[in-house]
Amino acid sequence: MHVKVADSWKKILQPEFDKPYFNDLITFVEFEYKNEQCFPKREDIFAAFDFCSFNDLKVVIIGQDPYHDQNQANGLCFSVQDGIKHPPSLKNIFKEVSSDLNNEIPLSGNLEKWAKQGVLLLNSTLTVRAHEAGSHQKKGWEVFTDEVIKQISQEKEKVIFLLWGKFAESKSKLIDLEKHTVYTAPHPSPLGAWRGWFGCKHFSKTNNFLEGIGEKPIDW
Repeated sequence: MHVKVADSWKKILQPEFDKPYFNDLITFVEFEYKNEQCFPKREDIFAAFDFCSFNDLKVVIIGQDPYHDQNQANGLCFSVQDGIKHPPSLKNIFKEVSSDLNNEIPLSGNLEKWAKQGVLLLNSTLTVRAHEAGSHQKKGWEVFTDEVIKQISQEKEKVIFLLWGKFAESKSKLIDLEKHTVYTAPHPSPLGAWRGWFGCKHFSKTNNFLEGIGEKPIDW
């Protein structure tokens, strides 16, 4: 599998592509895609980087695994293809955006619009076997995506990290908290939603912060 990543990320990510673990990871992914049904489509595996330029990056949202049902995953965490029913977590994300900013809930669950404004929608694991949650975990993806977070922390300033749930919160140790802003909340899944996800106001907080440093707010 030839790894093709957007130009703005090449300098940051190329050292990882050259490491033995990444070669082993791609060999595994190639085998899985040939022999099993996997998501997202091959061409969407690195979509988070394609839609959000490194230079424009303002916000990072961290997910865990791609959706593993038919036609859902599109390479952006929490996002689904146009025309696909909103999964429960995404439904709750939109509910919070709506109550926080008085926005209407969009028909499409495709979050490309966010990504194009500088929101990196990064799953910790970028691929999954159909109907088998977590099936591609601990194969090397987490090493790669942890390095992405470290590089963002090192190379950028004043990025907002939105860490939802215990898994995402564990990534705060990779972030320089003196240079960047971290907002945490329970996961937006139905299990975490009533424990503090609703009312977290991460979307208005993010926009207030961006406006405070002279940046354009995100049109959520």
